[in-house]
Amino acid sequence: MYRAAARAILRSMPTARILVVEDEPTIADTLVYALGREGHRVRHCTLGGEALEILREGATDLVVLDVGLPDMDGFEVCRRLRTFSEVPVIFLTARNDELDRVLGLELGADDYVPKPFSPRELAARVRARLRRLPGAQAGAAEGERWRALGEFAIDAEGRRIRYRGQALELTRYEYALLAALLRRPGAILSRAQLMERGWDSDADSGDRTVDTHVKTLRAKLRAAGAEADPIRTHRGLGYSLDA
Repeated sequence: MYRAAARAILRSMPTARILVVEDEPTIADTLVYALGREGHRVRHCTLGGEALEILREGATDLVVLDVGLPDMDGFEVCRRLRTFSEVPVIFLTARNDELDRVLGLELGADDYVPKPFSPRELAARVRARLRRLPGAQAGAAEGERWRALGEFAIDAEGRRIRYRGQALELTRYEYALLAALLRRPGAILSRAQLMERGWDSDADSGDRTVDTHVKTLRAKLRAAGAEADPIRTHRGLGYSLDA
């Protein structure tokens, strides 16, 4: 029952554009993965000055901001940010002093998470803050149609698929093939099974047709930022997807 309620909350979460400002690679990777897994589009930088340049562009819904940055501390970043933007800020810091927390909140931060932290807790805090944004209810209705599967998200009703928060521009058969693999992540589907799930009976068929669409899918996933190929070839058997 608890897990079902948790899944319902995740489905209702609006997708957001999140900027992570963190100079420690391990922590940054954890944040980017945890937030991207929930369907957010995550951008990462390591310097406060770079973050301010990105934020001046205006295409950010929430900032996760480390206090201890190499060029300027997060408090100064937040102070400058508040001169031109009210974008929500969640401070992330190794400092656990009450005065630091008070200072951060007085500068305009919306939340304060001390290190070490749980990625799940931080993701929950992000969700809670996003729900308070203007238009969040409309975003929730949109989010209900998306089902997250690892770094993928699929809207079966709208026949749309995202990878790492980025919409994939897919042809009819590319969508059908990838959707079939997403319905059974990790399972090996033969070419015949993929044809059955995605092709019309009178459509051009054959092993080479499936192979050609897998090739174009792989190219589009690489363009969307896939370092490793999530589609695995099993010689003599078919294909599977690491979702």
